[in-house]
Amino acid sequence: MLGLTIESSCDETSVAILKDNREVLSNIVSTQIEIHKEYGGVVPEIASRKHLTNISYVVNEAMKEAGISFKDLDYIGVTHGPGLIGALLVGVSYAKSLAYALNIPIVPTHHIEGHIAANYITHKDLKPPFIALVVSGGHSHIIFVKDYTEFEILGKTRDDAVGEAFDKVARTLGLGYPGGPEISKCAESGQATYILPKTKFENYDFSFSGIKTAVINIAHKEGKKLNIANMCASFEQTVCEELVENTIKVMKEKNITKVVLAGGVSANRLLRKMLEEEAKKNNFVAYMPDLKYCTDNAAMVACAAYYNFINNKAYNIKDKLDLNAKANLKIGE
Repeated sequence: MLGLTIESSCDETSVAILKDNREVLSNIVSTQIEIHKEYGGVVPEIASRKHLTNISYVVNEAMKEAGISFKDLDYIGVTHGPGLIGALLVGVSYAKSLAYALNIPIVPTHHIEGHIAANYITHKDLKPPFIALVVSGGHSHIIFVKDYTEFEILGKTRDDAVGEAFDKVARTLGLGYPGGPEISKCAESGQATYILPKTKFENYDFSFSGIKTAVINIAHKEGKKLNIANMCASFEQTVCEELVENTIKVMKEKNITKVVLAGGVSANRLLRKMLEEEAKKNNFVAYMPDLKYCTDNAAMVACAAYYNFINNKAYNIKDKLDLNAKANLKIGE
């Protein structure tokens, strides 16, 4: 079984060909990071226009690398939310056209379900149920993955997503974009000497606006005296502690022994190290995607789309011409 899947939720135009459930035949990613660096973040209008320019080329490259023709495809997968509405519309419109032309089913798929599914590609033996810590520029969730297409949100950020907090702190400290890699690089030469706040709620929710504000206030107060490397180390350490502590708390209270890390921030080395160490300490097993599957890519969405396809969540495109992008799509919808 072969599926072509399109991912265009933010600033990466990506297309992947997946064979059966976990064999990636191609995964082409055209990134716009260098374009958006000039603005310190993603500019939605520019991202949408670049997707329009890139998508046909990326589709053709994915088909060429996989060594197949369009007549070999069994279905078309596509990210239809959440994300930037203009960017999503490019992928959804192209996927609908392709499915219509080929007269094969279309499989609308949730972007975050894709991030979770990245672990199925890296770990062939991984099966639900498990707890997923999903951390990215737009999301910070603790999710109970009951089955391949069944999800329950147990905790989430009440304000900034963790990746968003990294970007804003990096901007405050005069570092580049994207903020996560820049802060991690700077932190390597520093020590966690600054005391920064961690938020604790009665449930499993997160909050990162407080620590972001604390960094801004300290930076303004100390000015040129601020030790940027130490601040980066302190911020990264505190944020990772909050993420891991909440996740381990959930696992203990829900009596679940497998944890999966997912999302763009899952590439953070300190977070990976801390989660693995805490999981081992508590006799849990931690799964993490290969670094190439951490940031947005179509292979991860393709894997999620496959499970949607075999679980009757695919549509005859002629019956689903009203399929639309949804910027605020909730997981499980």
